[in-house]
Amino acid sequence: MSTTSGTSSEFSNNFRNELQSELERDLEAAGATGLVTAEQLLTMSNPSANAGRFELIEGVVKAMASAGSEHGKIASRILTRLVVFVEENDLGETYAAETGFLIARDPDTVRAPDAAFLSHQSLAKVESDGGFLPLAPDLLVEVVSPGDFFSSVEAKTRQWLEAGTRVVIVADPANQTLRVYFPKQDSQTFGVGDRFSAGDVCGGWQVDVNDIFRIGT
Repeated sequence: MSTTSGTSSEFSNNFRNELQSELERDLEAAGATGLVTAEQLLTMSNPSANAGRFELIEGVVKAMASAGSEHGKIASRILTRLVVFVEENDLGETYAAETGFLIARDPDTVRAPDAAFLSHQSLAKVESDGGFLPLAPDLLVEVVSPGDFFSSVEAKTRQWLEAGTRVVIVADPANQTLRVYFPKQDSQTFGVGDRFSAGDVCGGWQVDVNDIFRIGT
């Protein structure tokens, strides 16, 4: 048992070191000194350049490890239901995990939710060149991983809301809950047997807690 734990810890440390080395090489190649721009981050995030995933927080690059299977499973269920509803009702566009949104400039901040929705009306306000979209999603989903700190999740949620997101859904597989945040309102928590409606933000799209977490099946 101790041997397995030690091996796992050593692998994790080696992975973090390799990811940090990748990041340092990318920064050097980009000629980055001091704060990093969204344009430089886009080059670093290119799969042909490295195996890492990055976000940009006020000009500082944050390396991110890949999500675990439970995280990916819950994110996929929510996104699948969101995609079907949005496309059937022609409401706008949906975006999968790792899609970066440029939500602040000078210094730049680029964050990536686990799922996101933008209405046709919101998309009509910006031009996109295929890079990071320069606005916050109307609605987005963040799935909590076992290693996430509550304070970090709260801080990221506040960033989204301050940037213009109207609904942030935080899915917590450990507690089987959805915590929903709105601008200038108290958050709401939905548990077993509950159903959340996004209302006019996403054409009345609803999320069933039991369905997402496979409760009672």
